Amino acid sequence: MRVLHFFKTYYPDTTGGIEQVIFQLCQGGRAFDIESQVLTISQNPYPARVQVADHLVTRAKENLNLASTGLSMRVFGQFKEMAAEADVVHFHFPWPLMDLVHFATAHGRPTVLSYHSDVVKQRTLLKLYGPLMGRFLRSMDRIVVASPNYLSSSETLTAFSDKTVVIPYGLDEMAYPKISLEKIHHLRKSVPEKFFLFVGVLRYYKGLDSLLNALEGIDYPMVILGSGPEEQELKIQAQKLQLRNVLFLGRLDDEEKVCLLQMCYALVFPSHLRSEAFGISLLEASMYGKPMISCEIGTGTTYVNIHEKTGLAVPPGSPLALREAMSRLWNNHEEAQRFGVNARIRFQELFTADRMCASIAQVYNELMNAAKD
Repeated sequence: MRVLHFFKTYYPDTTGGIEQVIFQLCQGGRAFDIESQVLTISQNPYPARVQVADHLVTRAKENLNLASTGLSMRVFGQFKEMAAEADVVHFHFPWPLMDLVHFATAHGRPTVLSYHSDVVKQRTLLKLYGPLMGRFLRSMDRIVVASPNYLSSSETLTAFSDKTVVIPYGLDEMAYPKISLEKIHHLRKSVPEKFFLFVGVLRYYKGLDSLLNALEGIDYPMVILGSGPEEQELKIQAQKLQLRNVLFLGRLDDEEKVCLLQMCYALVFPSHLRSEAFGISLLEASMYGKPMISCEIGTGTTYVNIHEKTGLAVPPGSPLALREAMSRLWNNHEEAQRFGVNARIRFQELFTADRMCASIAQVYNELMNAAKD
């Protein structure tokens, strides 16, 4: 079976939660006789086709970017050409240009849509986009959402619950790099013996301003791994608050990330808006048996991190609540350790790539069989 994944960003240009999910689907699908390709757009698409692990990525030229929406003229023709050779087209929402491409090309292939997030930030533009979005979602054969939390709390998905299925994101532990002693020794020189860790792109919805405010006047070491559009503002904020134990490491390679995940005391994930639909970093922390602190925002973050079982869930945008949760974990090693053990168990039960890919393969096969009837 040949599947075409379509999203606005992907490796090697960008890294993020959705990119990681698509990567896991492409790689893990091979065990179910699924051959995947990815079509995306890029500001610098040279070469136009690149190999990422065991799958091919095609990049069309991005001509313009408005309100976080990449626009490309070339992608229309490229999509039509690639969809003609695919058995199933798998869209990754949201991205308004994708809706236009779908209707303009009239490709006629069975469609799956991974609903990664509501449209949250661009509420004004949503009034214009809403009719197209509704038509696009209605046209999908199947919609996939990553948690029952998100399905029950999304106003948009309510109208499509009859064709929506919950398939949690999953990770392949074997795909993560093994850590060398040299790398461990190198990072040990850079970070404290005991520290909290944040991993992710530094975006507006990550709640890192609240995290920095929570650290004012206390000495819990905090390591922030990642880069992004909010990086400079956060560094300025840390300076103004005179935070002595906050370390911004920027974007590191996968081996260094895994090393820090294994070394950290706990993961802090303060995302406070529904743009954070799941939190791949929470999955990674679970995979390595780490306790977690996250916010209750009605999304998959508290499907991964169960309050008082795998960690602590606090109200969003509350520096005081974050501080109290960090203090509780920091001063209760046995409880933190118990949360970490439970997180590892929950990961193995629900969040493996094999489980995700098997469920997606079942959806693909159902649509293929329906198309034959």
